[in-house]
Amino acid sequence: MSAAALEALEAAERAFNAAMVSNDPAQIAACITDDWVLVTPERGPIPAQAILSAIGSGVLSHDTMTKTTHHVHLLGNVATVTGRGQNTGMFRGEPISADEWITDVYHREGNRWWCVLTHLTPVCSPLEIAPIQDKIIPL
Repeated sequence: MSAAALEALEAAERAFNAAMVSNDPAQIAACITDDWVLVTPERGPIPAQAILSAIGSGVLSHDTMTKTTHHVHLLGNVATVTGRGQNTGMFRGEPISADEWITDVYHREGNRWWCVLTHLTPVCSPLEIAPIQDKIIPL
């Protein structure tokens, strides 16, 4: 992957994170496709409009959002960006925080990357995974 392609994807990630912390549905919508989906462990796939409505109404807000990229895969006009992310905010008036593995799937149109799907997986501590570690198939 070229350095320019990697930087363009990193810039898309930074813009997406900044839009989420802005809590402005229009800024967020400018980073995602109309059919973007957020996949969460609690609810499964959630359509863009549901997330944008929750943010617009104040039901969901973000104060911080960071992501450290660990893997980028480029296949033509589609790319995946996987990293570890942390965020804080409010949901239904209660504080929330998350430490997650996040994979964003992007589609390039011209020189612009649009997020089409975000998949969240909670980070597990070694104590949480220890009981199942012997059942994991080594690669």
